[in-house]
Amino acid sequence: MEEEKTLTDEYERIRHSNDSEKLSRIARKDLKKEEVGEEEFAIRSALLEAVAANRATPKEDRVYLASSSPFPNILVRLSTDEDYEVRKAVAANRASKNWLLSKLAKDENDEVKEAAIENPNSSWKAKLDAAQNPLSSPALLRFLSQIGRESEEGTKDFVLSSMVRSSSARNPNCPEDALAALVEDKSPEVRKTAEKRVSPDNVQ
Repeated sequence: MEEEKTLTDEYERIRHSNDSEKLSRIARKDLKKEEVGEEEFAIRSALLEAVAANRATPKEDRVYLASSSPFPNILVRLSTDEDYEVRKAVAANRASKNWLLSKLAKDENDEVKEAAIENPNSSWKAKLDAAQNPLSSPALLRFLSQIGRESEEGTKDFVLSSMVRSSSARNPNCPEDALAALVEDKSPEVRKTAEKRVSPDNVQ
């Protein structure tokens, strides 16, 4: 009980500290379970969440944690950071879970949204929603138009990725070079959709 109280007190001290240098040191300290032991590792990872939640922690250190931390509790905390660059770093982190990426894919900032959708862990639904969104940028649609092109025919990934590429082809913001590539797609559905878009008879 005393140890728990001590950890809680330390968490609160760090959470409300105004010492940016101390917060930076904690954020940047290398943390390896095999070197510090499981119990100490758990304590330090908990204190890192306090650093992530403290607005006095320098932005560059919050970005560092957002881009490098493997801890879900820290990534969730930083996913609501007021600075979009911190949220973008969470969105690009390969340790971020698909449910968190789905949330960030609806962020108010376009860079955050695109980083979340381009993360390999993002869900097919998030990718499909982006491919269908008329506000998606040409760059994002170019990325989505290449999703799963190497998938083996008949597999779930082939079917789902074909849906994403077809939706990208239908999107009015899909760039010409991406459409030209989709005309040569190995999926008949994708090819047909892209051919309609590039046809001289097509009226947008």
